[in-house]
Amino acid sequence: MSLTKSYLIRPRVAIAAGLSVVACPLFQAHAADLYESEAAAIPPSGSFDNGRFGGIRQKLSDWDVMVGAGAIYAPKFEGSDEFELVPIPMISATFGDRVTVDPGGVAVDVFKSNGFKFTVKGGYDMGGGRDEDDSPHLKGLGDIDAGAVVGTQISYELGPMELYASVDKTIGGSDGLLGEVGANVSHHHDRFILSAGASATFADENHMESYFGVTAAQSARSGLRQYDAGAGLKRVDLEASVTYMATENWLVRGQAGVGFLTGDAKDSPIVQDDVQPSAMLIVGYKF
Repeated sequence: MSLTKSYLIRPRVAIAAGLSVVACPLFQAHAADLYESEAAAIPPSGSFDNGRFGGIRQKLSDWDVMVGAGAIYAPKFEGSDEFELVPIPMISATFGDRVTVDPGGVAVDVFKSNGFKFTVKGGYDMGGGRDEDDSPHLKGLGDIDAGAVVGTQISYELGPMELYASVDKTIGGSDGLLGEVGANVSHHHDRFILSAGASATFADENHMESYFGVTAAQSARSGLRQYDAGAGLKRVDLEASVTYMATENWLVRGQAGVGFLTGDAKDSPIVQDDVQPSAMLIVGYKF
């Protein structure tokens, strides 16, 4: 998801801010725009001891630090028809107006002008990989390790809308390449931030074979038919979220989305259901 919008945690997920925990691309973005709200007009709490902690709080505020926790309800693996409830942490910090750090790694806006932005990013795909113990359906397929990720993103903001395209390369694990194009739109009303987005994800052959292909050896062990998965459009995602700024610092965010596996991913014998819904609820505190 967009690196510049508050689309918490999409999968690859979720998340918290950039931290993916399950196969749910919806929750792999971070929470940058959670700072952009009517909350600025909400008076600060008078119960905070500024004399004792004011300096620390000011520094955290300068860094746009956000912490929180919640849970995500999503498929056990990409293509699963079984769901699980997973607790998620959330933490992110923005230094200046160009560098963001979260559990997934670091993103740097190297160019910003007239709504255009070019971002480079690097980190660890904490929600990547797959364990055959996640489901009886995966028995015999072996595990897919997670790996480091490097990537770039270009985006353009036009009023409340953002258009973006990104490319991410996994180093280790699947050694796959993912590309994504999408659009996000958000609207602020009083203490609420309403957001919606749509995206399409493309994958190279390495990624597709790792997650959706079945080799002859895997077929013999698992009982699934042998299958070759080629590069192409992997999935299309739709999402919507509501963020409520309860106070100047506290927020509650609810998010729901659905992904539609396509092409060779949809036809894979590993996939039990090509429709992949998910939902998330998270409570956060921004300094």
